[in-house]
Amino acid sequence: MSLNRRDFLTSTLAGAGGLMLTGALSAATDVAASTDPFQLVPLGHTGLKVSLVGMGTGMRGWNRQSNLTRLGKDKCEALLRYAFDKGIRLFDCADIYGTHPYVAEAFKTLPREKYVLTSKVWVRAGALPEKERPDADVVIDRFRKELATDYLDLVLIHCMEDAQWCDNQKRQMDILENLKAKGVIKAHGVSCHTLGALRAAAASPWVDSVHTRINPYGDSMDDKDPAVVAAVIKDIHAAGKGVVGMKIVGEGRYRNDPDKRDHSIQYVLGLGTVDTMIVGFEKAEEIDDFTMRVQAALKSRSA
Repeated sequence: MSLNRRDFLTSTLAGAGGLMLTGALSAATDVAASTDPFQLVPLGHTGLKVSLVGMGTGMRGWNRQSNLTRLGKDKCEALLRYAFDKGIRLFDCADIYGTHPYVAEAFKTLPREKYVLTSKVWVRAGALPEKERPDADVVIDRFRKELATDYLDLVLIHCMEDAQWCDNQKRQMDILENLKAKGVIKAHGVSCHTLGALRAAAASPWVDSVHTRINPYGDSMDDKDPAVVAAVIKDIHAAGKGVVGMKIVGEGRYRNDPDKRDHSIQYVLGLGTVDTMIVGFEKAEEIDDFTMRVQAALKSRSA
C-alpha cells in the first residue's frame, strides 16, 4: 500500500483509551506502510533517512557523562552494537553526553553510510568541564575526531530555552550553514526546551530538523498540555522540517509501567507528524521491549 502526498495512513483503533493511529510515517513523502520498527523513514526534507526507532545516548547526560557511559566502556559499546544489529540506524549524541568515543569504537568496523549520527553543540554556561565556548566549526572539528568520521549527518544547537534564540545564536547558525555547504554536516537544527524556543524553531527557515519532547502525559515537555506541543510540532512538520521525538518514555518515568509505554507510543505515532522516536536505552531488554511495542502499535494500525 502506498501513500500519496495528501493522505495519512489509514486510521485504526488501537490500544488503551481507543487511540486512533494515523500512521507512523511522514504523510508528506511517498512511502510504503510497514510494521517494522526499524524501517527507514525520511527526516523531513533533510535528505536523511533514519530508522523509525532511534537510540539516544544522553539519559541523565551532563558534564560529558550519561547513564550510558556510566555502564563502562565494554557494556556501553556492546549495547550500541546490539542496537545496530537489531536494526536501529539513528544514534543521537551530544557534547555534554560524552558518548562520542564509545560510538566511534562500537561502529569502527561498520560502513559509515549504514548509520546516521546526530550531535549537539552546547553554547550555554555550565554542563561542560571547561568555561570556554568555541564557535561551532571548532567544536565540530573535535566531534569528527571523537566520532572518527569525516562528516556528521545532523548537528543541533543544544537545549534552547530562549524564544529569541534565532537572533542570539545567529553567528553559530551561520557557521553551521557554511559547514553544511561544505559537506561537513548534512543538516542542522535545534533541540528545544521551552515552548517559546519550539515556536521559534517552527518559524525559522534556517531549521532543518527539530528535537522535541513529546508524550501524552506532559512529562518533561515544553508545556504540560500535550495538545499545545503537538500543535507546534504539526507546524514544524508542515514546514518540511524533520521532527525527532524525545521523552517518549517520559525520561524514564514509564520504564516500569507498560501501559504508559504503550499509550505513549500509540499517541506519538498517531500524531502523524513525528518522523522518528529516540529513547535512551540502557539495557538490551529495553530495546527489545520498546521495539516490540512499536511493532504491535503499527500492526494494530494495519489490521
